[in-house]
Amino acid sequence: MHRRGAGYFVSRGRRARAFAPAHVTGIFRPALSARDPRARGSLGAGIVLEVGVTAEAEVDPAGPDRIRLTSDARRTLPISEEVARRLFPPGIGTLRVRLAHDLPIGQGFGLSAAGATATALAVAAVGGRSRAVAIQTAHLADLFGGGGLGGVAAIVGGGGLEFRVRPGIPPWGAVEHRALAGPILVGVVGRPIPSPRILRGRAALGRLARAAGDLPELLRRPSAAAFFRASADFTDRAGLTSPALERVLRALRNRGADAAQAMFGRAFFARPTDARSRAAVLGWLQEAHLPVLELRAAASGARLLEDPRAAKAIVLSRGPSPPRP
Repeated sequence: MHRRGAGYFVSRGRRARAFAPAHVTGIFRPALSARDPRARGSLGAGIVLEVGVTAEAEVDPAGPDRIRLTSDARRTLPISEEVARRLFPPGIGTLRVRLAHDLPIGQGFGLSAAGATATALAVAAVGGRSRAVAIQTAHLADLFGGGGLGGVAAIVGGGGLEFRVRPGIPPWGAVEHRALAGPILVGVVGRPIPSPRILRGRAALGRLARAAGDLPELLRRPSAAAFFRASADFTDRAGLTSPALERVLRALRNRGADAAQAMFGRAFFARPTDARSRAAVLGWLQEAHLPVLELRAAASGARLLEDPRAAKAIVLSRGPSPPRP
């Protein structure tokens, strides 16, 4: 059975799956002055991770016209819901979207952008919309929904280190990607930070812009070493860490790791500089009863999936589970 609606043609039971990688921002500066919101976002740099959000979209043309989005997050996801609403045309039937998250929401892992992007790609595939329209929709929903200032741009074009050299999504914005070898440790130390509250505060945005003094030089001469140095400096200047997170960052750095706060979250990302540093860092985290995941940088960006299995993290130490958002 087939059903037409608003110029689209959908088959019964048609489904699509998409994956969008998580992402940690180490340093950024808001860039919101452009008239076209597709050119707004941030200048900055971060790491695209191998884990993220998987979305499955399925259409039942015989069902009533409605959209139902569910996830494993046990909370509403208004940004992803807005994406689905904008991309799914009326008169086609029932759209069901299911999201699965590999990391905690609200801890600086870019999951609002990843969820919006995975949802956009999957829904666009079943609704007959283009990838370009899907990416623009995800970016605008994340931007206006207070989820982030450039996460969609960071994850759509590739993996590894990302350097946002012009704000917005391509072709308005520009992002350079470079491979990043070796393990990245991520962990949560405390409750989530509500990013909409920060992103809508003029004073906070001004403070963040001042903290990003190293950014112009980093974008002129991007490298992994320069990225980790600039991220650590930004963390120390931005004033968003808690005392507990500061203690963890100090301990990791004292044991030879590059370590910084994942923006915006009570979470860290760290790169041991050698095998001895890795052993020292993991030993301390285990003694401190702090859960940590060892991840790799992603090899590619957001995409539709033929095989829906996403990469899984390796749990290296266990402790009390972080508070759920």
